[in-house]
Amino acid sequence: MKFTSNSKFKAFKFLFLVAAFLIIFQSCKKSHSDIGAVVFKETRNKIFKDIETETFISKFKETFAKQQSKYRNPKFLKAFYEANDFEPVLLMKNLQKDKLKDAVAVLNSASNHGLDPVIFKTNELNELIEKTYNKKEIKTLDEAYQVLIDLELSAANSLTNYSNALQFGIISPRKIYAQYYTATKRPDSNSFLQVFQTNDVVEFLDSIQPKENQYIALQKALANKAILPGSNLEETERVLKVNLERLRWKNLPTEDKYVWVNIPDFKLDVMDGGKSVLNMKVCVGEGRELGSKDNLVEYDENDLKKDRPFNRETPQLKSLIHSVQVNPVWNIPESIATNEITKDAAKDPYYLANHNIDVFENGQLIEDPETIDWSAADAGKKYAFKQRPGDDNSLGKIKFLFQNESSVYLHDTPAKAAFNKEMRAVSHGCVRVEKPLELAEALFGKGAKYDKIKTGMVSTDPVATDIGLPKQIPVYLAYFTCWADASGNLQYRKDIYGLDIVLYTHLQRLA
Repeated sequence: MKFTSNSKFKAFKFLFLVAAFLIIFQSCKKSHSDIGAVVFKETRNKIFKDIETETFISKFKETFAKQQSKYRNPKFLKAFYEANDFEPVLLMKNLQKDKLKDAVAVLNSASNHGLDPVIFKTNELNELIEKTYNKKEIKTLDEAYQVLIDLELSAANSLTNYSNALQFGIISPRKIYAQYYTATKRPDSNSFLQVFQTNDVVEFLDSIQPKENQYIALQKALANKAILPGSNLEETERVLKVNLERLRWKNLPTEDKYVWVNIPDFKLDVMDGGKSVLNMKVCVGEGRELGSKDNLVEYDENDLKKDRPFNRETPQLKSLIHSVQVNPVWNIPESIATNEITKDAAKDPYYLANHNIDVFENGQLIEDPETIDWSAADAGKKYAFKQRPGDDNSLGKIKFLFQNESSVYLHDTPAKAAFNKEMRAVSHGCVRVEKPLELAEALFGKGAKYDKIKTGMVSTDPVATDIGLPKQIPVYLAYFTCWADASGNLQYRKDIYGLDIVLYTHLQRLA
């Protein structure tokens, strides 16, 4: 068949378009590293010269699919390697033996942070490094492919786990504590990528050492084998380890001014500009009966994923104090009504009147509560109870309000004697404050609102009055059993809720 000039032009045009398409298509395809050449240049093992990149990628996908369940963050790893067409990104940047060995050395120093290096599978990683550089170990091409794939994935898993552990803590407090309501940042895709983005992984690992003074103080105590008062070396190490983990959680105050309550310390501080401007004793919620020994032991409780708190424990939380109520009304919780109020009323028909407690049914005030049979099992649920303002009100003369899921708050109390006790876990869950008027002044400052609070708290005709803060102030209810004081001395408090036990058990299980 002969072509006319017109047909020749059409054929030429078609071939031109095909060529252009192929050029564009090739340019759109991701260009790959010559993996074999890079590894051979570094290891001088000729077997690696025969590695074909496309075959490597195919085998990488297959291996990852089989092994992904063994990785701590398989979703992040899968997303990363899919985005990078399953290239060995870490090895291409950090293949040098000395650099890899130094990285393993950093992982092995995890004990300086109270973490067992076993968590980061350092032995497995070290063996793979040695095998990669040992010409006698790798004899076949299949072995060459597999060792590189295993080394890449092992390094990725170990290094990202270590990076996340140091920057965010290795355990999420929300997963182990039933009453934990403090906003806590956890690793995300951006933090996960840090390990892969650096050209010097050792330098990066060194850079993420926590730099807070408290953290460094506990690290030094752990390294120097300090012994806490009334404890032994093993117990001290356990206490230091759990509190180091707490300090790694991204939940510490960043605000200039805030209220800080350390539950095991039974203390409250108003912090301003990094200094305590007001300090006082507090009473917190009752804890579980731990007996005279509160040493850390294995915590099981039928293998529950979370601890089971005693229902009077003060929760860990962060919120914002938004207002106070002077001469507060106490809306008595159903649990207290059932377990205490109705039982006292059953013994003494005048108990409710003598304690200024009103009784309501379906929202209506009951005029003669003495006629009710308080021994009935459902009495605490059937009726609502409110204690009127007054000298004997369980909330005292003022309560400090903030949003939270546990219906707790800071408040005054008529039971002042409890502040003289060393063990002050005595409340139903709220935090009783020793110096309520001073706390109001620290939050409100001098002025009309503070004067109104001060006058109301000494009034002989108490009326419940709500007063809003001009600016909401953060409040933290935290749980630390060991820390360094302003002089650098270690302070230690008993684990009143057994939360050290819970955390230590989870740390042990990781290893």
